[in-house]
Amino acid sequence: MPEDDVAIAEPFVVPTRRSRPFDPPLDLARVRARQPLCRLYYPDGHQGWLVTSYALARTVLDDPRFSARLDLKRSPVERPGSTAFMGTTAPPGMFIGMDPPEHTRYRRLLTSVFTGRRMQELKPRIEEIVDECLDAMEEQGPPVDLVPAFALPVPVLVITELIGAPRTQREAIERNAATFVSLDATPDQVRRAMGEIAGSLKELVQDKRARPAQDVLSVLTETDLDDWELVNIAMLLLAAGHETTANMLALGTYALLSHPDQWHALRSDPTLIDNAVEELLRYLTVVQYSPTRAPLEDIELAGQVIKAGETIAISLPAANRDPERFPNPDTLDVTSSMSPHIAFGHGLHQCLGQQMARLEMRVGFEKLIRRFPDLRIAVPAEDIPMREDMNTYGVHRLPVAW
Repeated sequence: MPEDDVAIAEPFVVPTRRSRPFDPPLDLARVRARQPLCRLYYPDGHQGWLVTSYALARTVLDDPRFSARLDLKRSPVERPGSTAFMGTTAPPGMFIGMDPPEHTRYRRLLTSVFTGRRMQELKPRIEEIVDECLDAMEEQGPPVDLVPAFALPVPVLVITELIGAPRTQREAIERNAATFVSLDATPDQVRRAMGEIAGSLKELVQDKRARPAQDVLSVLTETDLDDWELVNIAMLLLAAGHETTANMLALGTYALLSHPDQWHALRSDPTLIDNAVEELLRYLTVVQYSPTRAPLEDIELAGQVIKAGETIAISLPAANRDPERFPNPDTLDVTSSMSPHIAFGHGLHQCLGQQMARLEMRVGFEKLIRRFPDLRIAVPAEDIPMREDMNTYGVHRLPVAW
């Protein structure tokens, strides 16, 4: 029997090192081919499960019997700082760690705010923010690190303006969000980061109650949510609203420049931008080690019984490279039809801000290519530090020239 057909006898350990910058660890592809639902060793000693196929990932994420409660979550990789929040009851407003009906209540309130119409109303301001960043890049002249010059400030400025936070909070947001997703942060560092941003957001909420404006936080102060619910919702929006998009802008640019035919295709035909955004989301899938779920009852899945309370991790990068769903999954092709990827998750907890993220990427990539059609990477590939030490994958720095 070929080795790839042998069932995995021992629980798998999630790999964290990549041999190629744009591909998930190769062991994920091997385990997906052999046993797409396999036993998984968790760093705390728990033996749970890992899903690596597209079909099973959608099944788990779409099944309400698999709970997203924070007190049932475990990190599938070593992450000391996660003990500051995983395994505890989700605080009021932190709906990402809740099940219905609590999750439904919060999500319904926010869905009414993140409407397609509001997102389109944001487009002119997103275009202005992108232009400001590109103007500053051009004025500075090459080489420029694309991360602090473009990839980070665009989504940070968009989300802070959306919730009505002042620009002066940008540095604190970037610093604290980086702590949240770091695999190396200690519990004390995570608690300090959360405390710092919560304190400033509490002041902001009180200011919005006294002097409401047209931003999302002001709108939410008109609901029955109390101050701490609003603080935690705002914290979640700030962290989720820029971290993934910033890394998609930076890593996506790196991927396009590393595939000159794809950069040229987009430069030659701007109408491909929507396809390009979806293909980059699938191909790169920057969320590495979440989501996780746990059944509240024994559930049979793919011939296995997942017992109540056993954590099941879904590898979105592996699922989005599944050859059973995507032809030529390891090839970046911005001309392909838009793929039904799950980079934003799936089911009840699918990313609420996905349309805003798409809009920022469409505007960002389109304007970057138009302004700097001959953009190039300014250092050897081996000198580009990858974010293997973060839950959200990307690049720490990306020096470019033109």
